[in-house]
Amino acid sequence: MPPPAPYPVPTPFGGPWEYALRFPGDPRGPGVARATLRAVLTAHHLGELADRAELLTSELTTNAVRYSKGPAAVLLRWAAPILRVSVSDPCPEFPAPRVPVGPVAVDAERGRGLLILDLLADAWGDCCAEEPALGSVGKSIWFELILGAGPPSSDAPALAA
Repeated sequence: MPPPAPYPVPTPFGGPWEYALRFPGDPRGPGVARATLRAVLTAHHLGELADRAELLTSELTTNAVRYSKGPAAVLLRWAAPILRVSVSDPCPEFPAPRVPVGPVAVDAERGRGLLILDLLADAWGDCCAEEPALGSVGKSIWFELILGAGPPSSDAPALAA
């Protein structure tokens, strides 16, 4: 029998992987989520996706902390060439529907999150989420970025849930 390998073999670039982070309903949580996401994407040589993914993750995690009053979770899932990031929280209320209500005032402190998702994500959506670790049934908002896709297009395919 050969001796055991000193370290596990890294996941191939095209191979699927998944990372999860749970954090309390604390205002520092979104910063931790952004730093974790950037570290994961850098380690997997997906820096091309990092800026958009970090901004969108920041939007979703900030909303989870601001509106859910409970813990939240971030799930990063890679299935080449698609990165899916899901943010779950225990609040069952979904964001307001994507209905154009006019421009957002320059000095407005809220109201841009769904617009940013529409502009920067290749696909996004929401669903009910059972999160035993969060202690309840709530919701999950997800977005997808496609490696090498360039600017998002409105007909980008969605990864199966």
